[in-house]
Amino acid sequence: MAYDANLPGYVNMMKMMGVHATENMPKAQASKDATMAHFILQNHTPGSLFLHYNGAYHSDNFDGINWYLKQQKPNIKIGTISTVSQANIKSLLAENKGKADFIICVDTDMTNTY
Repeated sequence: MAYDANLPGYVNMMKMMGVHATENMPKAQASKDATMAHFILQNHTPGSLFLHYNGAYHSDNFDGINWYLKQQKPNIKIGTISTVSQANIKSLLAENKGKADFIICVDTDMTNTY
């Protein structure tokens, strides 16, 4: 599938990368997402659970890999988990709602590994 600047996540990535953003960054991410989706579909057995671990950017807001999976199999069932960092973990911030089916909220004091 060809890259399209209108694909989900393009604008978000450009904002996230700030001064380091180039037009090739979203293309690289889209290429990774499409490749992961291809191999998920190639290795998934219908009726079974397929577990795939990836960085949040590849599936947050049901974009990335999810978008490519749905292009090939519109009825595929996908469940996503994401982790967000907040100062107050008792109430999820509006900006973090809807990022995934399940959201793990951790304190901002936790060490980041990215």
